[in-house]
Amino acid sequence: MTPHHKTERALGCFVLLNIHPSIPTAPFAIISISNIFSSVIEYPSNKDPSPSSSSSLLPLDESHSITPKNLTRMIPTADPVLSFNPEALPPSALHMLSLSPKAMEKMSGISNPLMSPNAIPPRTSSTGIPTSLNATPTKPVLRPVPEGDWLSQKQLSPKAQMSNAGYGVMQAPNPPPDPERYAHEDLEFTAKRSWTDEKESVVRGPYDYVISHPGKDFRAQLIGAFNVWLDVPTPSLEVITRVVGMLHESSLLIDDVQDSSELRRGFPVAHNIFGVAQTINSANYIYFVALQELHKLNNPELITIFSDELVNLHRGQGMDLFWRDTLTCPTEEDYLEMVGNKTGGLFRLGIKLMAAEANGPSPTDCVPLVNLIGLIFQIRDDYMNLSSKEYSHNKGMCEDLTEGKFSFPVIHSIRTNPTNLQLINILKQKTSDTQIKRYAVAYMESTGSFEYTRKVLSVLIERARKMAEELDQGRGSTKGIQKILDKMVIQ
Repeated sequence: MTPHHKTERALGCFVLLNIHPSIPTAPFAIISISNIFSSVIEYPSNKDPSPSSSSSLLPLDESHSITPKNLTRMIPTADPVLSFNPEALPPSALHMLSLSPKAMEKMSGISNPLMSPNAIPPRTSSTGIPTSLNATPTKPVLRPVPEGDWLSQKQLSPKAQMSNAGYGVMQAPNPPPDPERYAHEDLEFTAKRSWTDEKESVVRGPYDYVISHPGKDFRAQLIGAFNVWLDVPTPSLEVITRVVGMLHESSLLIDDVQDSSELRRGFPVAHNIFGVAQTINSANYIYFVALQELHKLNNPELITIFSDELVNLHRGQGMDLFWRDTLTCPTEEDYLEMVGNKTGGLFRLGIKLMAAEANGPSPTDCVPLVNLIGLIFQIRDDYMNLSSKEYSHNKGMCEDLTEGKFSFPVIHSIRTNPTNLQLINILKQKTSDTQIKRYAVAYMESTGSFEYTRKVLSVLIERARKMAEELDQGRGSTKGIQKILDKMVIQ
């Protein structure tokens, strides 16, 4: 920037100081403007000015008086940026600018008002670290300076001040590492137990997030109800309950990714916070942490049960995803098999682990009953997903339709009238439009699918009650099971 343009900037600042009501025109403001002028105005000396400088700078006498005529000479009339009429300046403003340095000093009480902007006052570091900013101010010099030097240090960002402050404490760089050290360095990190709690919290982050918003803990209630018959020792029961809970919560992390869910229990899904990759890794990690928990019981049968039921779980999930992604409507029999593997797998896993750890052989085979409860649980969940306000709040309105899922009511509705392709095409769209989803629900009502689902649930719940009484053999120990079944009744 040329001195001529700097003069224009200075005058622009002066005009703001004298016109804008929010900017004071006290002596300190005039001195600030005077400092700016000192960087762009050269005073005449005994020597003739050079041709190069005389064309761009305004020669002033010793009193450097400023008049409207001189101000006009400073600013080109053709300048499209700045339109300035020095005649409009108030007399007091011209008077203040025409004051001599000594008069300015006397008026303001500030010595040397024409000090060069280069003279930065001493600063004290907030960190106490000596820096180059604490140096003694340089001797004032009347010479043009870069525009950036006009800026107050307070206008610098904290980051810039921190980086400047760091210059005084910089150390010499470390020598580059020697690659030959790998020839003898100890690389047994596992033996050195280098895995810290901080690293563990990183890997478990998505899992810890989902368990921080607990559900109804249905599986723990189921384990407690069946333990009346199985009588598992407390230490083993605690491990089994913990393992089943870990597998359930980690499987939800995977489900939410595969279903592109937005909410889980009324909160954002983990993969929308931690990312898909980290969420999948965390879920898989917890699977194996759960397996390590089972090893503590020193029972090889538990490991077999664990692996068998996880295989079943993934088989069921695989078929559910296949039907959705290929727009294939399964039969009710295929659906029930899928649910027996997917949902029933974790229910069955807990009960089988309990039976393997029971105090002596169990006189009761609980697997058929827990399979039936698994079917009831999933069919009811499908029904509630399409009709419950609570489900809409926790997971989103009719989320199964947005997912494109072939749930129990959807399968019945499509197969009731196979020639009507409206519902299957709505599933194909995977829509989030509430009006379309309301239309789909109304269509399923018209095919009697919700009524059919309620009747099926009623029949299955009654069947489970009878089965529980048969297993109890008159011991009066079915209260826990009956309470769970009561909660599954559709009101």
